Amino acid sequence: MTHRHITRRVRGMDTADGAGVKLKRVIGQPALDMLDPFLLLDEFRSDQPGDYIEGFPEHPHRGFETVTYMLAGRMRHGDNHGNRGDLGPGSVQWMTAGRGILHSEMPQQEEGLMWGFQLWVNLPAADKMVAPRYQDIAPTEIPVVRPAEGVTVRVVAGDIAGGKGPVSGISTDPIYLDIALDAGSRLELDVPEGHSAFAYVFDGTAATVAGETLARSELAVLSNGDKVSFAAEGHARVLFVAGRPLAEPVARYGPFVMNTPAQIHEAIADFRAGKF
Repeated sequence: MTHRHITRRVRGMDTADGAGVKLKRVIGQPALDMLDPFLLLDEFRSDQPGDYIEGFPEHPHRGFETVTYMLAGRMRHGDNHGNRGDLGPGSVQWMTAGRGILHSEMPQQEEGLMWGFQLWVNLPAADKMVAPRYQDIAPTEIPVVRPAEGVTVRVVAGDIAGGKGPVSGISTDPIYLDIALDAGSRLELDVPEGHSAFAYVFDGTAATVAGETLARSELAVLSNGDKVSFAAEGHARVLFVAGRPLAEPVARYGPFVMNTPAQIHEAIADFRAGKF
């Protein structure tokens, strides 16, 4: 049994993306370019419509997966294959872009709080050109477990305390948990040995992860091991994510993530030729 510890701490960086949506970029910034297989983590949170109203108009993806987790507000997604759907509070979309898709996510509200995450997960070389697919998951499909007194966990992916997440068929074998800690609570989790893992405090003032205090909007990169601990003096929520690293070359250009520069040039040419 080996307990994980914190190897690196990163604070979210204020930036904007899409058509000017204000957000905090946590992974995919100078302080943490990536954490194999995770390429990007954004938190968007604002009750000011001007910060989000223009949304994320149609844009391409190839070679990786996007995971949108909504905490508050409503977004509508659509693509050039005719797929449409709404993401409301508590819902998740795990999109495998594969060989290419043109995708949009637009707010379905003109006021109120818009809050959630987008995570980018790399695809292995063997899967980069698979057919695009979606896993659209309603809030009622996400198991809620209480593995310890004062601890509530929404299990998006992985298996904890008898709750098995609805996300399936992902090559990186991910764990994706929304952990809510009441004041004075403690939790110890089993984590697969060898998985890359991070914890991000997104509500409350602070939480203790692997024995160290993390402030709100602070992410901890965790060492290898098969256990990780959480605690809180006051109420806190922590996003805990882990996945099998790919250990493959990464060639990256905006919304295209491949293994070689030549494949990036091919992706750009295919996009310009209307082949997505």
